[in-house]
Amino acid sequence: MAFYADLHVHSRHCRATSRDSDLERLASWAGRKGIGVVATGDFTHPAWFAEICEKLVPVGDSGLFHLRDDLEKERLRRLPASCQDPVQFMLSVEISTVYKQDGRTRKIHHLVYAPDLETAGRFNARLATFGNLDSDGRPILGLDSRQLLETALESGPDVYLVPAHIWTPWFAVLGARSGFDHIDDCYGDLAAHIFALETGLCSDPPMNWRVSALDRYRLVSGSDAHSPSMVGREASLFEVEPDYFAMRTALETGVGYGGTVEFFPEEGRHHLDGHRACGIRLDPSQTRAHRGTCPVCHDPLTTGVLNRVESLADRTVEERPEEAADFRSLIPLPGILGEIAGVGARSKTVEREVGGLVERLGPELRILTTVPEEDLRRGGSTLLGEAIGRLRRGHVHREGGFDGAHGRVRLFDEGELAQRDVVAPLFESAPPAPGTPSEPQGATRRKPRASGRDDGSRPRPAARRRVRSGIDPLADLDPDQRRAAEIIEGPLLIRGGPGSGKTHTMTRRMAYQVTSGSAPADEVLALHSTRRAALAVSAHLDALLAGNPGITSTTVEALGLRILHEQRALVGLHRGFRVADDVERLALVRDRFGIDHARARRLLAEIALAKRSGALDSYGPTTEANFVAAAYREALAARGWIDFDDLLVLPVDLLESNRVLRDAYRARFRWLSIDEFHDVEPLAHRLLRALTPPDGNVCVVGDPQQSICESPAGSGDLFEQFRTAYPTARRADLGRNHRATATILAASRQALTASPRGSTRSSDDGRKATKPLVLHRARNERAEARFVAEEITRLLEEPPGRPSGAREQRSAATPNPADIAILYRTPAQAEILEAALRQSGIATQRRSHDRLLERPAVRAIAARLRAREDGPGQPGAPALPFAGSIRERLDLVVREAAVAD
Repeated sequence: MAFYADLHVHSRHCRATSRDSDLERLASWAGRKGIGVVATGDFTHPAWFAEICEKLVPVGDSGLFHLRDDLEKERLRRLPASCQDPVQFMLSVEISTVYKQDGRTRKIHHLVYAPDLETAGRFNARLATFGNLDSDGRPILGLDSRQLLETALESGPDVYLVPAHIWTPWFAVLGARSGFDHIDDCYGDLAAHIFALETGLCSDPPMNWRVSALDRYRLVSGSDAHSPSMVGREASLFEVEPDYFAMRTALETGVGYGGTVEFFPEEGRHHLDGHRACGIRLDPSQTRAHRGTCPVCHDPLTTGVLNRVESLADRTVEERPEEAADFRSLIPLPGILGEIAGVGARSKTVEREVGGLVERLGPELRILTTVPEEDLRRGGSTLLGEAIGRLRRGHVHREGGFDGAHGRVRLFDEGELAQRDVVAPLFESAPPAPGTPSEPQGATRRKPRASGRDDGSRPRPAARRRVRSGIDPLADLDPDQRRAAEIIEGPLLIRGGPGSGKTHTMTRRMAYQVTSGSAPADEVLALHSTRRAALAVSAHLDALLAGNPGITSTTVEALGLRILHEQRALVGLHRGFRVADDVERLALVRDRFGIDHARARRLLAEIALAKRSGALDSYGPTTEANFVAAAYREALAARGWIDFDDLLVLPVDLLESNRVLRDAYRARFRWLSIDEFHDVEPLAHRLLRALTPPDGNVCVVGDPQQSICESPAGSGDLFEQFRTAYPTARRADLGRNHRATATILAASRQALTASPRGSTRSSDDGRKATKPLVLHRARNERAEARFVAEEITRLLEEPPGRPSGAREQRSAATPNPADIAILYRTPAQAEILEAALRQSGIATQRRSHDRLLERPAVRAIAARLRAREDGPGQPGAPALPFAGSIRERLDLVVREAAVAD
């Protein structure tokens, strides 16, 4: 007997997991997908273990379980007859261990399986001594991997452990960030008890075959499902009877193990290298060419699974071990139907059509693997039959995921479906679903729209699906924040000072838009000024929206890069264009115009200023500046490059000049939020206006008193421009500071009283400053240092009137030296301050970037810099990556030091 097993899922008690993840729904979705054995997941969580004991009953002595009879009867009642094969459960749990070994922090995830409730209970009792099992369905425990394996083995003779998603960068045994180079190094003298490895969503068997040390392990796959609908997206095939012990033996020996069905690894979020916020995606060879740094922001790249595999590989991609099991790479059925229809895989259209197909043809895995193509054409559509035929033959287009961004796998060429005049209904020969009223004779159906709307004004009711995360997004907001977050339509300006929770309010507002059903998640866009902010907001949304937000959170420049990739033909860019870094642009300008390094830097700065200010209406040679800019752009284009400024200049020009394209992007992102609006430059504001009509759903969040960008035309600051561009905009002020003390608030109000932009300072809600702010004017820097030393000495001495010898009875109000900090601007000030403090007998610690020079890695680099001080070409001067300004060399020191750390 052959069946598919998904042995890696999670319950609703696991972090960022759907509240629908109960045993009944897991079993129902397993039936729809064609899974015969599904894991329980999370059996160490007390509440989930109690539910397992209540709802599951053993299937004889097979070591597997099925739903209680009344629950099973209800499950079958809700499923179509084609999906009513038995579904059995295997007790399982994923455990995260965090510990130090060999000077490195290790964060390893493991899967543990047990054949009965008694064994699972013993394991839980042993594990509870290492940490809290109540906090998360996937507990995080402070024991090493060998200890965990030993604990599992001691709990029962048939318990076994499988390292989970072994290549995931941060949480896996072979992951680049926290893992080992060999399985044995992780599990030590107990490593012989490991006989299977989970490949994870970002790798497939051929990638693992390249590492010969893995030949002795069976490669398994599981969905790691955080919601029931994700069950079966990866699975393992067994050719034995459904039995815990027979399955375990098949994994140990390979006899009776049929291999896996896999995601295409390119679709995983950590397959390639890159920077998500910068829109940079690289394969390992390109990463090596860039020395591991991002060509846009110059920070270290986030390396992916493919890079890590190549670092350990000792085989070519063509070699396959003799005993290797088969595998099959699949695209989930909703993804195929979504591509055909031009809508999202989770749209109502796709959900409805999947339901009809499953009812007519059987479970999804059967449709994808064994149903004849002719039956697919009859029971679905010609396009469906062709799509699945291409999938089975491996004719697939792949774009690898990177740095947390999912990749894209598709079956049709760009524009191919449009050229075929695909019209609704999606399944032209499919019978109407039961209960569907027939259409009047001669009625014409509308073509499906990628935006999920019937027209350009409002989403169809079907698209307004309420997302149930079980979390109230507005629960922890103060009254001002809540009032702002509840304004979910139309233009909105949210103003607040530092610490008022501006970003927090914006994030909760977006989650509320989605959970309330007002905005489809895939039409919500959040723009930020930094990659760090974008990733932080994305993580918060992930937690608020049950692990699958669908909201796009990115930087303005990354959005510009996305638009350029999508519309490269309209702006004359090649398919493989990329953003040139500063070093490459300097060399290009020096060569193109025959000038020295300093002049090249000035020329690049002039071009950048002219481009971003709009001074260059075109690249035509009408003026000297335009002639230079045109020559510069031609030189970039000849190499397939653009520069960083083009990430905004080109998209803005494109959208402002092309109404059809502008309307298309407005339809895609109908709900736009921009954080830190006071940091937005005028060009980014033009992009905002291009993306959102005057009455559109746009929210900007910022503090006018922090605004540093003025209009070049002298039309006032960006907040005034926003009110002009969006005359119906409402305003919400955030009044409470959640970060600063009353003393700091009082000082900031004094300093900013005369601000011409109007106050947005957060109030202190009646909190009174207990100490005054003192301003001391000193004659010079040495007098200033003496004053500081005297003031600290006064603070550290016993209170007046205390008897001699009472220093040991220091009151709680008297600070210790470690409680005091001195802030300064320059290293020169620090030297004088330290001298004054030493004379007063006060011990100090200096925290400054100049301490970098104490690190061996930095001293080696600094020596190379000093050798180049007299300029390139000096005898014996060591080679540097480039010869630039002092600032560039300092940046090099800091970057290489960060990598060395």
